[in-house]
Amino acid sequence: MAEPEEDTEVKNEKPETEGEGAEGEASEDEASEGKKAKLRLSPKKLAIVAVPLLVLLGAGGYFGRDYLPFMGSGESSAAAVTPKVYYNLPEMVVNLSSKDTRAQYLKLKVSLEAKDQQVIDSLNPIMPRVLDMFQLYLRELRSSDLEGSAGIYRLKEELLRRINIEIHPNRINRVLFNEIIIQ
Repeated sequence: MAEPEEDTEVKNEKPETEGEGAEGEASEDEASEGKKAKLRLSPKKLAIVAVPLLVLLGAGGYFGRDYLPFMGSGESSAAAVTPKVYYNLPEMVVNLSSKDTRAQYLKLKVSLEAKDQQVIDSLNPIMPRVLDMFQLYLRELRSSDLEGSAGIYRLKEELLRRINIEIHPNRINRVLFNEIIIQ
């Protein structure tokens, strides 16, 4: 004998109230779905809204840190108070490496930026070594190595790296070019 199958679906039945029939339930469901549809954002819409907002907030935080004291770590205000110390190296003239017989020369005036006088004082005893190292490096350059802003930037970074190796644990912050002439 086969037993009748029980209906496993559970129906959510609401008792009908006065004036509410099948039409009342349908219009209520449509109204709630309409509200949900208005509030629901697709991932595409969310990305269109959120990405520019995050970019603007990030840029505002980055560029506003110098003007708003509560946003920065206080380093920018401390850096503005303590003046940097500069040291001018003697003018250097070196001939550049070239394959043709025509000689090319590089004339260079460099200043070094340090955070305090103590760094400059540590530089004075080893200045002959620093100048020798700079000139040996500069003599190996070709004029094509110094073309454009990228070439000058690489030269600046290489000189900074070399001088910081020599004066370690002290540190030079920047190498500044006062004059660069290639003849």
